[in-house]
Amino acid sequence: MQSKLSFKIYTTVQNVPEDWNQLAKKNIFLSKEYLQILETAAPQNMDCCFIGLFQEKELIGICVSQFLDLSQISSFGERDHCLRTKIRNFVFKRFGSRVLILGNNMLTGQNGIAFIEKKQNKSLFKLLKEVANALEKKYQKKGKKPHLTIFKDFSETEITNFNLPEFDSFYRFSTQPNMIFNIKHSWETFDDYIADKTKKYRDQFKRARKKSDSLDKQKMSLTEIQKHQTEIHNLYMNVAKKAAFNTFYLGENHFEIFKKNLKDHFLFYGYFENNKLIGFNTLIKNGNDIDTYFLGYDDKYQKEKMLYLNMLYDMIGYSINKKYKRIIFARTALEIKSSVGAKAVDTFGLIKHNNPILNAFVAKTFKYFEPKLEWQERNPFK
Repeated sequence: MQSKLSFKIYTTVQNVPEDWNQLAKKNIFLSKEYLQILETAAPQNMDCCFIGLFQEKELIGICVSQFLDLSQISSFGERDHCLRTKIRNFVFKRFGSRVLILGNNMLTGQNGIAFIEKKQNKSLFKLLKEVANALEKKYQKKGKKPHLTIFKDFSETEITNFNLPEFDSFYRFSTQPNMIFNIKHSWETFDDYIADKTKKYRDQFKRARKKSDSLDKQKMSLTEIQKHQTEIHNLYMNVAKKAAFNTFYLGENHFEIFKKNLKDHFLFYGYFENNKLIGFNTLIKNGNDIDTYFLGYDDKYQKEKMLYLNMLYDMIGYSINKKYKRIIFARTALEIKSSVGAKAVDTFGLIKHNNPILNAFVAKTFKYFEPKLEWQERNPFK
């Protein structure tokens, strides 16, 4: 007979169990230090909760949830102006503006749930469904009943854990893949990586580097991030607003709070032209992985200096030289990430509309609003 399973929802990191970080040790994005960022510097339209899963009194699982109110977003993105986009935006505002996510919508990949490995079984996934039910009721009491409930970003293997009657009402979906760059053992230095490329892609690298000769790249401290905070936010917003679809925008102090909490695990690089900040990128050390985070740039310099491509090369160079095993390049810009050697890995999720009538149409409408992305995979290596 199995001992009793239960869960507890926390609204502040201060109250989570003392041994929380024991379960988070393989993923910095579940650590108390990172969750403190979500608590203090999450986007304005996002509310975060932290969930402990228990067997009797033992903490055997941890989970992050995010509630998004899309009605607070002035723009979902300014890149596409087609009729499909206008219809999608109207539908989301009217019928899907309140979204409950079990997982982390600010990252790509499974960064929202962790179990003690020996305890992982079907009953824990049933318990996650109970957690979702409790969170739905919690927001309903506040007059914010979620329209949509989503379990986010599982691998093809992980998603099979949800093959349970409790999830029959959910639609299984896959959107843009996660672009993952695996670092070969034979690459002792960045030069080894360049030497492994075909002539076409070596020439591309040389051309990009020549274009960026005049730029000064600087690793920025907390003080320097604070000093340039307004420019940083403007550069971030310039890129963010060009996305096909946004569910949130970062606050101006987000990177400052990030640096304060994660310290040396968070790297912030500024790109300067004649002492003017024209772009930045961010990296997070996560065990054997480097996770790329948000970036920003001035469009003029992006085109002139091939800035984005140079940023990708810099991220790769750092990760190889520091002996990391993978770079998580996340979604978007699939083709250019493919051109530097990243591979597409499909991720899956579950979605349900909490109106049973509208839920019957989720499968059809999802395919309409998320058409299959056409892009050409590249292979830059010999």
